[in-house]
Amino acid sequence: MKKLFFWAFIVSFIFSSCVSKKAMKKEKIRYETLQTTMQSQNANLQDELKKCTDLTSENSRKKDLLDAEIESLKKQIGYLKDNNNQALKQLENLSVITGSQAESIKKSLDNIGAKDAYIKNLQSAINRKDSLNMALVMNLKGAIGNLDDKDINIKVDKGVVYIDISDKLLFKSGSYDVTDHASEVLGKVALVLKNQPDIEFMVEGHTDNVPFKGSGVLLDNWDLSVKRATSVVRILQTRYGLNPTNITAAGKSEYKPVSDNATSEGKAANRRTRIVILPQLDQFFKLLETK
Repeated sequence: MKKLFFWAFIVSFIFSSCVSKKAMKKEKIRYETLQTTMQSQNANLQDELKKCTDLTSENSRKKDLLDAEIESLKKQIGYLKDNNNQALKQLENLSVITGSQAESIKKSLDNIGAKDAYIKNLQSAINRKDSLNMALVMNLKGAIGNLDDKDINIKVDKGVVYIDISDKLLFKSGSYDVTDHASEVLGKVALVLKNQPDIEFMVEGHTDNVPFKGSGVLLDNWDLSVKRATSVVRILQTRYGLNPTNITAAGKSEYKPVSDNATSEGKAANRRTRIVILPQLDQFFKLLETK
């Protein structure tokens, strides 16, 4: 009887060991599959981020060229005006000028007028573009209401509209699930953006420099920032109907801080989600066209 009990125990032990090994192998395969999927998604998002970064840099470069052209034209006008004034003073002492001299003076005056009109048109277009951005900012602030400035900040910098939403308003610590209250705020932002169907924007996830210590498929702050960005994008698309072809999701991790991570206040400021309204230079140049 003792031998029978002994062999029954041995068989039971071997069977449970096999089951545990199978379960561990299955979980290992599942983990490796999830890790491969996250790495692939992260690589795709990095490609999209590089494209948007390149586009923003190119737009900034073109704007700098326009500003430089304006300054150059202003200098040319000043130079032509000075020369023209000198010529007119010299002519005051003459009783008669030749036909060629008169024609030359007329062409100079026409040239000055044309350049001056172009500069005024260009400056007017820039002012109108800035006015459109300010109108968008005012609409966003009006839709969102009286939220604490520490929780959400809307501003225009170098022709680009930024919407910064604090981490505590959108997510719980270490999570990428959007809270119910945050969904309402995103709905108000989406309402304004939906009224501008041609507008393109990028949703950026940002963290502080504290290493991510969670579990599951997230490995570090890169993963956390990307997942928070895609969570916001998914709500804007599926719940509020924004066109996904106009949206880009990007993760910046801890590498784009707006404050010093040495203090708790600085860390809180750096944990944010930023919506960047991308500048549309083709729309800007349309403003230059004569109506």
